[in-house]
Amino acid sequence: MQLYSNSLTEYKRLATLEVKVGDLLIGNFNPVRIQTMTTTDTMNTLGTVEQAIRCIEAGAELVRITAPSKKEAENLLPIRNELRKRGYTTPLVADIHFTPNAAEIAARIVEKVRINPGNYVDKKKFETLTYTDSEYQEEIERIHKQFTPLVKICQEYGTAMRIGTNHGSLSDRIMSRYGDTPMGMVESAMEFLRIAEDLNYRNIILSMKSSNPQVMVQAYRLLIHTMQEELGHAYPLHLGVTEAGDGEDGRIKSAVGIGTLMEDGIGDTIRVSLTEDPEFELPVCRDLVKRYTTREGHMPIPPVDLVPYSPFAYKRRETLAVNNIGGKQVPVVVADLSDLENITPDHLKAVGYTYNADTDKWNIADAAADYLFTNELLPFALPGTLKVIVPYIIWQTSEDKEKYMPILSLMEYLKEKDRSPILNFIDFNTAVEFPEQILSQLKTDTTAVLCLNSFNAHAMPEIRRAFITLLDNNIQTPCILECFASDETADEQLIHAATDTGALLLDGFGDGLWLVNTANGSESTDYNLLNNIAFGILQATRTRISKTEYISCPSCGRTLFDLQETTAKIRAVTNHLKGVKIAIMGCIVNGPGEMADADFGYVGSGVGKITLYRGKEVVKRGLSSDVAVNELIDLIKENGMWVETN
Repeated sequence: MQLYSNSLTEYKRLATLEVKVGDLLIGNFNPVRIQTMTTTDTMNTLGTVEQAIRCIEAGAELVRITAPSKKEAENLLPIRNELRKRGYTTPLVADIHFTPNAAEIAARIVEKVRINPGNYVDKKKFETLTYTDSEYQEEIERIHKQFTPLVKICQEYGTAMRIGTNHGSLSDRIMSRYGDTPMGMVESAMEFLRIAEDLNYRNIILSMKSSNPQVMVQAYRLLIHTMQEELGHAYPLHLGVTEAGDGEDGRIKSAVGIGTLMEDGIGDTIRVSLTEDPEFELPVCRDLVKRYTTREGHMPIPPVDLVPYSPFAYKRRETLAVNNIGGKQVPVVVADLSDLENITPDHLKAVGYTYNADTDKWNIADAAADYLFTNELLPFALPGTLKVIVPYIIWQTSEDKEKYMPILSLMEYLKEKDRSPILNFIDFNTAVEFPEQILSQLKTDTTAVLCLNSFNAHAMPEIRRAFITLLDNNIQTPCILECFASDETADEQLIHAATDTGALLLDGFGDGLWLVNTANGSESTDYNLLNNIAFGILQATRTRISKTEYISCPSCGRTLFDLQETTAKIRAVTNHLKGVKIAIMGCIVNGPGEMADADFGYVGSGVGKITLYRGKEVVKRGLSSDVAVNELIDLIKENGMWVETN
């Protein structure tokens, strides 16, 4: 059965139809295009033009502009004319929510319109609706009637369209029948796509965005499968993680979601949604795309004939619990300090352990590594549950076999009998297939943990292939994902680690992360950054929660307050609330729906006015922005989720 990509082991772009957006060709093996969205008020013609130019000069191949009503849609014309007058021919995309008449105006002006099938025709009231099959069909016919005029205009003017489903803004009708699921997201888009196909309009790109990379990836895969099964072809795909947030976390979450799909050749245009000025999104897009420009022709990986897991639903691989690794325990983090010599307690501060010499006590952070890897025994007592992995030959000289654990080569694992009774790490490069003797020994070894790594340019699928072998042989040995990153910049290292390991974690593979900088040795290694990236990847994949999660929309012309400043203010007073999910939304369009699974929401509801949500329930409406942050804190306290800082 064709699942969702051409191959799970050989890098090949997914074959899609070709879509023309202005002079830009998307899909059908054309280069992956990068884009962003302006944050200015669309009625500010000059401001929008100037920002669009900054985005274009930063590399944007498409620029999206919000058009929430007729007046903004009409103002796209002077914006477009001014850009063309200045010599910029980059295609413009109108972003439409709720207002078909704005879409119909914009489609006559710009090269592409984006509609949200969740709110283009339907109004969201968070109601549970019940339909008979005939009543449901009547709703489809209603959509057909209201959507057809836009399709006809797009055909007449040669305008492209994106049907962009958002996880958090599914209509009440879809929610009532399919639930808050990837299948609901897919069906939401397919309803509109079927109408377009009936009208013989195919200049369409689709997207399945969510703030949860796990949901996003499943929805895209399911969409591809559905299109191939039902239509016999696939449309080009725009990839993005919506409301990813800012800084390191926003980049990690975006790379996990987008990169997981790009690893399998999926994606024709991408946008990284950060709560930052739009120009800063483009370098992240470029770094993501660059990883796949020379990926073809990699070292061969044995093909997969049958997938022993579902790529459409998350299920963690069942493993033994070996000490604190595997089973139902959260994935561990290994901090690689092997480049360092004469390690002192001060070195451990970078990975979450701060030593106070006056009190002779350690302070352990929430994001503290569970294991260290060193090439030496340490001359000081280790804090808490921290353990050290050392090469087997060094482990043999250790007197403390409770704190020090060996890592063995395959040959050592097969031959050496003097092993740890607690925990033995096995270094395994997935370029070779598992020897039968290893598979046999693993079946009965309750102390083994595999450390899987690859030097293949297409590393993630090679490691995934090893997991498939373990599943096929019913071997439940826990596995650490070891990622070697030799990229020149910290941003590239972050994307490398997030895509290679995040993709595996989203499929339920991996009981720990071990990130290694192989670029220039310890002189250039930022151990704190690598540790933060590891915990950020686990947070983004929802496999280990170690900090507050912020679901923050990128600012746009609809935003009703300074999103970057407000996000920083809220983060400053709530970043100690481990596991709490807070959504910060600039307007009602990105409001209760887009927040998806947030615990609390802070949403712009008017100029200087804020509405607070508990889940999807309005708790306080029309608050002044001067007091809204304090009111948010009070709301968190009322719900028993506040903790005082030390």
